[in-house]
Amino acid sequence: MNNTAVHPVDEVLPAPRLAALGLQHVLVMYAGAIAVPLIVGRALKLTPEQVALLISADLFCCGIVTLIQSLGFTKWFGIKLPVMMGVTFAAVGPMVAFANAMPGVDGARAIFGAIIGAGIISMIIAPIVSKLLRFFPPVVTGTIIAIIGISLMRVGVGWAMGGPAPLAQNVDVPKLVAMVDGAKAAAAAASAPVRLAGPIPMVDNPNYGALDNMAVAGAVLIFILLLVKYAKGFVANISVLLGIVAGCAIAIAMGKMNFDKVGKAHWFDVVTPFAFGMPTFDIVMILTMTLVMIVVMIESTGMFLALSDLTGKKISQPELAAGLRTDGLGTLIGGVFNTFPYTSFSQNVGLVGVTGVKSRWVCVAGGVIMIVLGLLPKMAAFVESIPTFVLGGAGLVMFGMVAATGIRILSTVDYKGNRNNLYIVALSIGFGLIPLVAPRWTQQMAHGLHPLLESGILLTAVAAVVLNIFFNGAQGDERGAIEAAKTAEAH
Repeated sequence: MNNTAVHPVDEVLPAPRLAALGLQHVLVMYAGAIAVPLIVGRALKLTPEQVALLISADLFCCGIVTLIQSLGFTKWFGIKLPVMMGVTFAAVGPMVAFANAMPGVDGARAIFGAIIGAGIISMIIAPIVSKLLRFFPPVVTGTIIAIIGISLMRVGVGWAMGGPAPLAQNVDVPKLVAMVDGAKAAAAAASAPVRLAGPIPMVDNPNYGALDNMAVAGAVLIFILLLVKYAKGFVANISVLLGIVAGCAIAIAMGKMNFDKVGKAHWFDVVTPFAFGMPTFDIVMILTMTLVMIVVMIESTGMFLALSDLTGKKISQPELAAGLRTDGLGTLIGGVFNTFPYTSFSQNVGLVGVTGVKSRWVCVAGGVIMIVLGLLPKMAAFVESIPTFVLGGAGLVMFGMVAATGIRILSTVDYKGNRNNLYIVALSIGFGLIPLVAPRWTQQMAHGLHPLLESGILLTAVAAVVLNIFFNGAQGDERGAIEAAKTAEAH
């Protein structure tokens, strides 16, 4: 066969180069890939072993879905472009809301049920979604990506502080007991109802905002910034991962990180479906996750069009639908194997443009590496054992970059010629901030609606789409969507 007839996307490189380039793709996405199971697992208050299981399942499914997307599986699945698949940050807000409402294994089973349902629906509607790009111009996608980063910053700050904001103080039990006893005595003497004399006494939690932990988080952040400024090429691309490694070294030296759980973990184990039990299905949760998946698939559409532009391989409408259908299939696989919704990782799309290597077989090699990592429980146990304050410094960079990416996309929007775009951005971000500044704003509403309304990401997505249709109609901007996808380097 004449090699000149082979498109660069389909070129099979020598095995050593494939392995090296595949590992490069894995390292670029690794920090983002492990972030979501850590966030959701800890929000669910799962045991360290269960969180490690989520990490193994995530890496394993990343590999499986990447193979389907890059290799192709029948004409119905796979875009057959150099795509690395990973868990989307867009689903974190709703999943954390689910976890807060129903922690533990029961909450995990409900989340996996919602993910399975959303995956099935996503596969069905993929051909329709592939035609909806005109409803998601840069003013919409940029606003959504910005609010994803802003919402996740709360998680990053919580990691650096040692936990979410409610952990800053604990109930002062001795004072509360004395207050209750005094109130009972006063009520008995006056033959009146028991009333506390004041608010519940609280005491500061010494583990929250501990200065030594914050210093480690700051050191991780500084190390990452130094790498970004002074390192070049591949090292700069994996600066967040190297920052986490440096933070682990500092934590070990301070005696704040140990390998007890790593030592107990198996060297090899198979990821099994439904490890938390059979999933449960709630229609509101499924619809919530389906809305997330529509946003995710629109974002993937932009990524696929950008990759088509970068690689010079044109994709047809059926091929685009096959790629989006794989987002749904990957999400279904994720729900079955105890993990989360999947999408193409934008930083890996950026890596294709930076390296100029267009072969999809590089991502196939990366998928194989991810599968192997998912079968090594010791690796997952090591990741789970990383102290949260180490992740805090890295989280500020990761999640801040997501917000900055949205802002950069919004910088391409025409505000002078169309002032209405200002109102779209302003109001959509305002709606997205409601759950952040008023976490209990839904307390007078039907409980079944809480998971939907407590996600700032979903509120922003709905508001941005509706406002854009109201002000701008359904005007298509495919070129703008492609350019916006090219600017996205953080997912």
